[in-house]
Amino acid sequence: MKLYYKPGACSLASHIVLNELDIAFSLERTDTAQGVTETGRSYADINPNGYVPALELEPGLVLTENPAILEYLADLMPEKGLAPQEGTFERTRLRELLAFLSSELHKAFSPFFSGGELTTEEQQEAETKIAKRIDPIEARLSHTRANLLGDQLGVADFYAFVILNWTQFIGFSLSPWPSTYAFWKKLRSHPSVVKALETEGLLPVEDPQ
Repeated sequence: MKLYYKPGACSLASHIVLNELDIAFSLERTDTAQGVTETGRSYADINPNGYVPALELEPGLVLTENPAILEYLADLMPEKGLAPQEGTFERTRLRELLAFLSSELHKAFSPFFSGGELTTEEQQEAETKIAKRIDPIEARLSHTRANLLGDQLGVADFYAFVILNWTQFIGFSLSPWPSTYAFWKKLRSHPSVVKALETEGLLPVEDPQ
């Protein structure tokens, strides 16, 4: 099993989950701008969409899209409890949350990683949108007092951590959302997270307080 990744990108969530499962896997760093992997392969041949992550299960069998990969990995070892049991309403809630993280919270950060410099007005508009998307995360964490779906740490928590961790790269403070800040701070010291951050060359992690 091989994960195609870009340091700090959303592929970091899959990297963390692979560490959490403690199963054998390899990594191949990918330059999505140039469309090549560190071994010189054309990334378009692996994932025609051109972005990470991509999980190669075996030669020629590749899974893409973060929510799908996270669910697939969780189901490899259901005893770990990283996702609710398939067929339950709780599993549907997980998919609801993964969809929000992918289509709303994740995308809210997109202007900062577009490759161009934002005007003051554009930056303020983007930050306002990020704040609006963090609000429901704060409300959820304030209610559960632990993780996004309750007491059990799962794949959605790792994905949320990765997105929230982007605040350190754009200078965006999490202090207005105390439960979210505490969640981010807790996850950044989790062993599987620390291992992935270290492997991807992302330590030390700055505090976005």
